[in-house]
Amino acid sequence: MTEERPVSPPRAVIIGGGPAGLMAAEVLAAAGVAVQVFDAMPSVGRKFLLAGVGGMNITHSEGYPAFVSRYGERSGEIDALLRDFDADALREWIHGLGIETFVGTSGRVFPRDMKAAPLLRAWLKRLRDSGVVIHTRHRWLGWNSDGSLRFAYPQGESIVPADAVVLALGGGSWARLGSDGAWLPLLAERGVDISPLQPSNCGFEVAGWSDLLKEKFAGAPLKNIALAMHGSASRKGECVLTAQGIEGSLVYAWSAQVREAINREGSATVLLDLLPDRPVDKIIHALSKPRGSRSLAKHLQSQLGLDGVKAALLRELTDQTTFADPAALARAIKALPIVLVRPRPLDEAISSAGGVRFEGLDQGLMIKLQPGVFCAGEMLDWEAPTGGYLLTACFASGKRAGTAAARWVTNSETDKKSSSVPL
Repeated sequence: MTEERPVSPPRAVIIGGGPAGLMAAEVLAAAGVAVQVFDAMPSVGRKFLLAGVGGMNITHSEGYPAFVSRYGERSGEIDALLRDFDADALREWIHGLGIETFVGTSGRVFPRDMKAAPLLRAWLKRLRDSGVVIHTRHRWLGWNSDGSLRFAYPQGESIVPADAVVLALGGGSWARLGSDGAWLPLLAERGVDISPLQPSNCGFEVAGWSDLLKEKFAGAPLKNIALAMHGSASRKGECVLTAQGIEGSLVYAWSAQVREAINREGSATVLLDLLPDRPVDKIIHALSKPRGSRSLAKHLQSQLGLDGVKAALLRELTDQTTFADPAALARAIKALPIVLVRPRPLDEAISSAGGVRFEGLDQGLMIKLQPGVFCAGEMLDWEAPTGGYLLTACFASGKRAGTAAARWVTNSETDKKSSSVPL
């Protein structure tokens, strides 16, 4: 009588311990797959934790059509992922970890205690309880000729076989937290279709502020303003004047359009409305009042409340002729042109655009040229503004990649030869 050997479960390796990678690990473990997670940093979820400093904005509560539109040119691809795991599903998943959420006045969704650490701790406990093994300080070096994976770790090099691999290595921003784009040459040498990484949700530089403006106002907030580009509706918010240009939430909301305009034309002009709640005719009326012996600066302050950094920026970007004409000055106040010449460096950006193009992936996010290897998270070619949209798509892509990888390792060899995982 022949002794039957126990059948080992299929093995999956997740490379990258951010939200996308950990979500893929959870899905695979639930499918009975033996899962190992490898991360180059001393602990997983480091960017996730830092993003939660000051309030963990996990997703957004706005209606689905508007939500999907935030992904711009890739809204179609992200829509396909969100159909399986949208903002409501993400909130339910968080509640399943024992973390309550609430909707803020802006529509953004936060954990009740506003912190990321309790959520991550509860999640990691659940993953470990399900059998997921997490290895830190392991940097992926690529593949061996037999398809096994190479990792560098403090004691040397480790060789790890896998039946499926999920790459969730992040984009190129915040290298100190692990998102350094070091995976690019490893995939490029295998012919994977990759769009160059570019900064997103980032600040921008001007050709140069005057020394006076930099010395007195670098770091000053510009509050209750609006920004627009030619042919686009303005958006209200606030930003910060920097020594190099401008940054902050309102600038980040325009970052994709500004960056692409710079790529096409060498510069981009944004129009700053210093008084978005006042129509131009009322501003003209206020400026036309006699000012007597008062200086124009005092007149602007008394009639319109324009002083400090707003008044300094107005003076910086307008000439004497404009200042002498109330109508021209009013138009400048409502649409002050700021010429931006370059984004700040990628490593300063909140997120990155570019990455592995969807055209080179199947519907399960498997690389067509690399059967059994799936991609998820910010290393995919998409971008979104801040407000919970980035995290939501990372979770959704991790779930899709994990689901497809689980089906891949349980499919027959005949099915695998099709290089496509049905979903």
